[in-house]
Amino acid sequence: MVFVDSNVILDVATADPQWSDWSSRQLIAVVNQGPALINAIVYGEIAFACDRIEDVDELLPAHLYDLRPIPREAAFLAARAHAEYRERGGERSTILPDFLIGAHALVERCPLVTRDQRRYRQAFPGLKLITPAVA
Repeated sequence: MVFVDSNVILDVATADPQWSDWSSRQLIAVVNQGPALINAIVYGEIAFACDRIEDVDELLPAHLYDLRPIPREAAFLAARAHAEYRERGGERSTILPDFLIGAHALVERCPLVTRDQRRYRQAFPGLKLITPAVA
């Protein structure tokens, strides 16, 4: 199983001129192995780009995407990662969505497909990332 970050899904959905080809290849590879994992954070970030819940569900069909609840262990790891971010001078006072996504992928012991490698590498050094730099 592989966890998918919302930026990869949105690249394909919006036909992003820079990233849609790379993101499409990654999504095809992931869903060919079985459903891709997402959580409520990814779902919400996709929903932001849609007008109706049916549109979101069309972009994230249940046979391709396994929507999982965020385990408490992941919420705890996300909080710790956010605390470290603040200690390094980060200014956001609420937990960043990327921390909840990265921690969830780490707890699920799944690689994460994303374009946002810097924050994930810094916050979760043990998390396997599939990124444009290493894909």
